[in-house]
Amino acid sequence: MQWYCTKQDNLAGVSRPSRRWLVAGLGAALIALSPEMIVWARAGVSDMLLTFCMVSALLCFFLGYATEEGERSEKNTLFPNRWYTGFYILIGGAILTKGPVGIVLPGLIIGAFLLYVGNFWQVLREIKLFIGLLIITIVSLPWYVLVIWRNGWNFINAFFGYHNVERFTAVVNRHSAPWYFYFVVILLGFAPYSVYLPSAIARVKFWQRNYWMSQSRFQQFGLFNVVWLFGIFGFFTVAVTKLPSYILPLMPAVGILIALLFADLISRDSNRISTIPGFRITAWVNVVFVTAIGVTSFYVPGLFGKDPSANNFKQLLQQSNLTELSGIIWLAIAILLSIFLIRKYWVWLCGINLVGFCLFMLLVLTPAQYIMDSERQLPLRQLSAIAVQNQRPNEELIMVGFKKPSIAFYTQRPINYISSNESASEYIQNQAAKKGQKSVIIFAQPKKFPQMGLQATDYKILGDRGAYQVIRVPIK
Repeated sequence: MQWYCTKQDNLAGVSRPSRRWLVAGLGAALIALSPEMIVWARAGVSDMLLTFCMVSALLCFFLGYATEEGERSEKNTLFPNRWYTGFYILIGGAILTKGPVGIVLPGLIIGAFLLYVGNFWQVLREIKLFIGLLIITIVSLPWYVLVIWRNGWNFINAFFGYHNVERFTAVVNRHSAPWYFYFVVILLGFAPYSVYLPSAIARVKFWQRNYWMSQSRFQQFGLFNVVWLFGIFGFFTVAVTKLPSYILPLMPAVGILIALLFADLISRDSNRISTIPGFRITAWVNVVFVTAIGVTSFYVPGLFGKDPSANNFKQLLQQSNLTELSGIIWLAIAILLSIFLIRKYWVWLCGINLVGFCLFMLLVLTPAQYIMDSERQLPLRQLSAIAVQNQRPNEELIMVGFKKPSIAFYTQRPINYISSNESASEYIQNQAAKKGQKSVIIFAQPKKFPQMGLQATDYKILGDRGAYQVIRVPIK
């Protein structure tokens, strides 16, 4: 964005370096300090790596697209410019991370954008597509060849069939949701700044195709971000399986669009605020939204049901008074926003939201995370350490009745997951015995032991933490 603002200032014949860095910093802060990014950055899943590769690839493409216009020459080189080359390398990384979606989504976004602005065939020639596909193949193909060679059709069916095609065409793991699911995800996942997104999109006036076709390439940056947002949002709205993490790659586009909206405010006086569609209404919606967050905060403990894996969390949260503190913070921010709105200090509105979120994250979210960790993850870490300390050579680790991939991470050992108690009983009596094992170590909830056919004399308790136990069961 700093590059974009520099180009805009040069076009206008002015020099405003402080504005450039302010807008770039604002966009980075909006992206980094959003609930969706913070939550998934702390989760042990590959979605954040995919987001990094895909977002970086899209930005590299646009830099290459704009650079090609400014530095176009008659020489015919074999390789595309450095930004296009970076784009191809990052697409290869996205494919390694999550498979075909790593190229399908960027391809749809870029293709739709180029068709809309009328540059499709021209850009197709300048990006040296054949060389680019070769680069992508060199980066991504060797790993797939090796893993298919090792695992055969099991990998092909599971990775490409189940985790790609089937997730798009059918409900997987009961992750279904209504058509408006991702509207809610964006509203809450990019809160409290998400209320400015409709105004930021309307500011671009993407429906004026003739206007955008007449603009120079770097000036099409706002339109590119709108297509980026719509492309990912539309793709996963159509997909049958829905998860909040799927639309992570569109969140940077949301942050950039909102930052560009406030860049307009920085460069305009208050008398021209009416030129930004619906901004006054959006600003008051911001006040209402933040007020709603503040009021709701006081009732958060009552929204939690009983969690068998964290029995004391609700009680500990109530005793901490963190929800009351959250309510006070957000109501104070709502009052401050109202004052600045009345005084027409438009530029400061986003900054006030950022300050409110930082206070919320430091004073509420971080302490709450420690409470949650002590109730949900600490017991699993402790039991994993106990299992590793007590594991005998060739003794199998089994998880029965609950699926916690974090145990595999904490133990750094293979974990055999068995979904039902009856299957666990059969496995212990038959399969484990056939493998010549003298005993197995089991992670399970104590109340499930009778359903596995285990009496108190049939096992030895190695550790007991929270809702779980880790036990050793001799093979008879």
